[in-house]
Order: sequence, then C-alpha cells, then structure tokens
Amino acid sequence: MQAPLSPIRVGIVGYGNLGRGVEAAIAKNPDMATAAIYTRRDPAQLQPLGAGVAVHGLDELPGHRDRLDVLILCGGSKDDLPRQSPELARHFSLVDSFDTHARIPGHFAAVDAAAQAGRTTALISAGWDPGMFSLNRLMGEALLPDGATYTFWGKGLSQGHSDAIRRVPGVAGGVQYTIPVPEAVDKVRSGVRPQLSTREKHRRECYVVLQAGADAETVRHTIVHMPHYFDEYDTTVHFISAEELARAHGAMPHGGFVIRSGNTSAGSQQVIEYRLQLDSNPEFTASVLVAYARAVHRLQQAGQYGCKTVFDVPPGLLSPKSAEQLRAELL
Repeated sequence: MQAPLSPIRVGIVGYGNLGRGVEAAIAKNPDMATAAIYTRRDPAQLQPLGAGVAVHGLDELPGHRDRLDVLILCGGSKDDLPRQSPELARHFSLVDSFDTHARIPGHFAAVDAAAQAGRTTALISAGWDPGMFSLNRLMGEALLPDGATYTFWGKGLSQGHSDAIRRVPGVAGGVQYTIPVPEAVDKVRSGVRPQLSTREKHRRECYVVLQAGADAETVRHTIVHMPHYFDEYDTTVHFISAEELARAHGAMPHGGFVIRSGNTSAGSQQVIEYRLQLDSNPEFTASVLVAYARAVHRLQQAGQYGCKTVFDVPPGLLSPKSAEQLRAELL
C-alpha cells in the first residue's frame, strides 16, 4: 500500500512518559504527524517536544473529529483505558495499550460494540506484552504444536510493582526490578521443557528509600510478603539514599524473552526465541503503538470496522512501505 500523500493525523491522549514517547516516535515516521495533544492537566503547563504542536484540554476532543485520523491513548489500564477506549471508539479510530491480560476479553467486547456502532476501527492491547510477545507466542504454537511456551520478563523496572512499593508505610521512594532466573532460562533454551514454578522463573529486586524514623525490617517484611506482588518470589530489598535512587534508578529499562521449544519428530528438537532489550520501556511501547496506528488508519479506510488486536492485522500494514517495496526489499 502506498504511503498517503498527506501525513496521517494523530491525536495523542495523555502526555506522561508514554505520551511523550509517542510524540517522539511519530517524529521518526514521515508519513505521520502529531496533530494535537489532549490532556486533563492545564494545557498551558505542557511543553511538547515538537515546535508548534497544539495542546488541548481533553474536553475539547469531541469537537475535533474532522482534524484527526487516529487517536493513540496513553492512559493507564487500571482506570483510564476501560472508560476512555469505549467512549472514544464511538467517534474516533484509535489504538490503546490496555495490558491487564485477564480483562482483555471484556475490554475487547466493550470497545468492539462502540467501534461497530460508530463505524470506526479500534485496536487494543498493543505494545510488547501484550503485543509483540503475544504474536510470538502465537507463532511458536502454530509452528511447533508439539511443544511448550515460556515467557520471561526482565531484567527490567516494573512500574506497577514499583508503585506498590511506594505505597508501603515508611517508604519515601523506591523501584522494583524483575529479573529472570538464569538457570531457568538455560533449561528452557536447552529444549528440555521444564515445569517451572513462579519462584523458579523470576526473582524481584527492590531499591527503597526509607522515610525518616521508619523501621527497615518492618518495611522489608511488608514488601517481601505482599500478596499478588512479592510473596511468590525470592525478593531482595536494598535500602538506599534518595540521591542514589535518583542517580542510578531514574531510567525505565525492560525487556524479556519468549521461547518455544518443541519437536517436529522424535529425534528433531527445535527452539524458537524472541528477545527484547530495551533502554526505555515507554519509548519502545510508544513505537509499537505508532506502527499500529498506521495500520488502524488503513483498516478504517478499507471499511474494516470494529475492535482489533495484533492477531488481526496483516504485518504489511504496519510498514510505511508499499506492498511492492516489501516484496522487493524484505521478502
């Protein structure tokens, strides 16, 4: 498919780490342009990366339908996207990064009903997991039906777990890293298909700044035994200064592996591995969202309305190159 004569006009909804990453990613794609940023904050307080990029209050968005081709929603999965995606899909084609895996089917149903009613195209749960890792799990299962799939996350900073640490009484600041257990990764790569518990696959490492007067052992005990976050893992808590936290733990690296090991016959063992190593989790997630925004715009133009996931999008629609170019250069 040929690139459009005029850039795809993208509206960015929310301007935190992910929203800034989206603006930076759009700047690297000549067939796309940031049409505007929409925020719940005072628009005058935002400073976009691009000169001349308009910033509007979120309440102005309904009146801008004719100015935008696709929205990229950069809010959180807990409170923002479950409400915003269905509401906005009635009027705009859009992409979101909803990442609460267990709730994806319900989110899909709500967004699909809205997009079908509005004759828009909405893609949910884009990013790297869900997203790129999801595609690689699917490919692994399809290519090696006699096999087992393993997903490892890290080493990387977990924003959700870091937030949970910061809510512990006595904690002034902190971050948490998810780290794959090397022995587990080696076993999986060997193709033996091990049965691995949660504790055997990952460990958690926490760096915590204490509030004045807080008891370190009490804080450590609370973190290590926190249900749903740390109690099923080997967790180490390091107490550091606020200066060290700012100096050494201000970035947001992440990554991980999807590995499928299987057999194509009794004597033939096959292993597939997909790996990400990211300096910036939000910037890479943003790059994925921007590529899928291009695809969503093309699907909407073709009349393919309703909700989609990464499983529903032909890979060629992600690229700015034409089908002819892709066949000549990449096939």
